[in-house]
Amino acid sequence: MRTVYLFRHGQTLWNAQRRYIGSTDQSLSPEGRAALAGRAGPPVDRLWVSPLRRCRETAAMLYPGMEQQVVEDLRECAFGVFEGRTYEELRDDPAYRRWLDSAGEIPPPGGEGKAESRARVLGAFLPLMETRGSAALVIHGGTIMTLMEALEDSREFYRWQVGCGEGLWCQWDGGRLICLGRV
Repeated sequence: MRTVYLFRHGQTLWNAQRRYIGSTDQSLSPEGRAALAGRAGPPVDRLWVSPLRRCRETAAMLYPGMEQQVVEDLRECAFGVFEGRTYEELRDDPAYRRWLDSAGEIPPPGGEGKAESRARVLGAFLPLMETRGSAALVIHGGTIMTLMEALEDSREFYRWQVGCGEGLWCQWDGGRLICLGRV
């Protein structure tokens, strides 16, 4: 068994505005930085991060001075033409309704579907778990939900939503993630 922390990045302007922010590379907002100020991540041996700025900035605040290992395929899914838009702006769009009704299985126009995202994220995560020691991953809400749905016994996606700057404390048993609590 090894300890793994899954942290969602701190808040960005689009998070505060409830806009889809998959592959858009935004920095933390001043409010996001303030919410993380003075917080420290639990001690770990390794720190893996999504390549997007909001994750790298969050990791630097939670683990100052620790080497970040960027893992490209731990990025959030791409929302295609829905990027930067809100539910209110999209609710009458037939393509958006189809995407919602499919629970993300149908990709948004120009974006990534759930199966494609799952394959990418698992393809990045599983090799990391072959290394030794405790680890923190500073990634995205959707990436966390994807991992937990695939690797935790409940197989539920939305059960694993975490707020900006929050995370899950897990154990990796060699094939499953076991959630011990929220951090």
